[in-house]
Amino acid sequence: MAEVINISGKRKEAVARAVVSEGTGKLRVNNVPIEVFTPEIARLKIMEPMTLAGDKVAKVDVAVKVQGGGFMGQAEATRTAIAKGLVDFLKDEELEKIFKQYDRSLLISDPRRKLPKKPLGRGARKKRQKSYR
Repeated sequence: MAEVINISGKRKEAVARAVVSEGTGKLRVNNVPIEVFTPEIARLKIMEPMTLAGDKVAKVDVAVKVQGGGFMGQAEATRTAIAKGLVDFLKDEELEKIFKQYDRSLLISDPRRKLPKKPLGRGARKKRQKSYR
């Protein structure tokens, strides 16, 4: 059985596409093994779903391609893609419950996006000052 799951996760401007397949428990992000991935805080964030799943991931390989956004947005998009992929691949409702209890954003992508810029301002909210006196 050579089943392969393709799934994506999003956070801010970052989009991560994960491929989950049978294997030996390897995790690669943009073709870099997770053991040498930097910065460390992003690596720890990405490893959360693998750690929570425990020994269930020993026979699963995950390859993730992520682009857009900053390194932390990429890390959060990656962890969402990994968690969704593991739940789909293993068809494990107990694992889904563990993920949801730990952090809902593991399985549900964050819908918040940047507000569009408005006229008379430098950004979405900031306006040019008015002076009447």
